[in-house]
Amino acid sequence: MSDPLDTVFAALADPTRRAILSMLLEDDMAVTDVAAPFEMSLAAISKHLTILTRAGLISQEKRGRVKWCKLEPDALRGASVWMQGFGQFEPVNLEAFERFLVQELGEAAKLTE
Repeated sequence: MSDPLDTVFAALADPTRRAILSMLLEDDMAVTDVAAPFEMSLAAISKHLTILTRAGLISQEKRGRVKWCKLEPDALRGASVWMQGFGQFEPVNLEAFERFLVQELGEAAKLTE
């Protein structure tokens, strides 16, 4: 994926990766600590971490023998800005719209009689 926004949304599409991001909101974590609550292999968790790293959502750094993960919250900025663009529209009140259509169609039917 060449578009950074596509990469971020693809990374966020998986519930395991979203759970990992939630865990990292608290503090940096060692990879083994990230893997602990999940019922999957360390290799599978590493694949998820690689995807999050490629998306720029986390960074990984080796400290001694331990690999640590850190949340990179600025990576969500582009996705957030994109989603906020949809917030400028008022939610559609479907019941009011239906009443409007019934009224308009009723008046149009009277005109054709």
